[in-house]
Amino acid sequence: MPLSAVVDCAIYVEGKRLPGRLDPADAIAQVRETGEGFVWIGLFEPNIRQLGTMADAYGLHELAIEDAVTAQQRPKVERYGETLFTVLKTVSHVAHDSPTTTNEIVETGEIMVFLGHDFILTVRHRDHSGLADLREEMEAAPERLAAGPAAVLHAIADHIVDDYLAATEAFERDIDEVEALVFAPRSPIGAEQMYLMKREIVELRRAVAPLSQPLRVLARTDAALVPPEIRSYFRDVDDHLTTVIERIAGFDEILTTLLNATLAKITLQQNNDMRKITSWAAILAVPTMMAGVYGMNFDFMPELRWKFGYPMVIIVVLTACLILYRTFKRNGWL
Repeated sequence: MPLSAVVDCAIYVEGKRLPGRLDPADAIAQVRETGEGFVWIGLFEPNIRQLGTMADAYGLHELAIEDAVTAQQRPKVERYGETLFTVLKTVSHVAHDSPTTTNEIVETGEIMVFLGHDFILTVRHRDHSGLADLREEMEAAPERLAAGPAAVLHAIADHIVDDYLAATEAFERDIDEVEALVFAPRSPIGAEQMYLMKREIVELRRAVAPLSQPLRVLARTDAALVPPEIRSYFRDVDDHLTTVIERIAGFDEILTTLLNATLAKITLQQNNDMRKITSWAAILAVPTMMAGVYGMNFDFMPELRWKFGYPMVIIVVLTACLILYRTFKRNGWL
């Protein structure tokens, strides 16, 4: 397999990493020959041919391979013979100067996990879903790796849910900023930004909420792939996930309130604009009316030949406009 697809491949015996970096096929052959340890392989966006070369060595089902390559899957857990195939959605908060100027707030990706008795294989999609730090953390605690591949699966799930918490905390700061702008006088925020945040909340909820069911399956499965001592840890991860889901639901309610407030401000501003337009139209109607009257081609009209007729009309027009202006100003229309 090209090295570009394999991020890392290692054998762990009693929680300790064996030296060297082996080819995935050679690694699983060595583990099964000695009957000790397990293989942890990390892949990044492999194609169907690259994953297909590992199907025979690791016993991966063709349907699971197709899902792992295609991506865009919902979180799920499926069993294919002696292998568990798990899909986990990743979430990352996109750095930006202000939520009112960005086009994206959260970014989602996927991690597919193939779990066997003597191996765990991860397939990542999107750059933000790296597991190198997690691998180093677990290698620093051999007792965790000594529990086997299921412990790695739990660590990955726990790591992803921790990222959910971090993303929701950053999203909460964005909501606080938007809330301050919504209720600030002459704020630049409009309905477009609110709908953007609502869209991002929908994307966040679609990535997070479906993971609850797979975690519960892993917590109560009686498969030998997930030992009883590991199942309780999945229940703890599910509890953290519930907290995240409740937070997202709260964000949705807050954004709905802020959106209604924004629309109310826009409606009020439009009403004020219409008052101003109507006021100026009423003021301009006075000279228009006078010009219309004296624009008629009649020989006998009041004061038509009077020397001071024109100045008098101008004075009357200006006086009427001034009275209307002061009236509208006093009533708050201008």
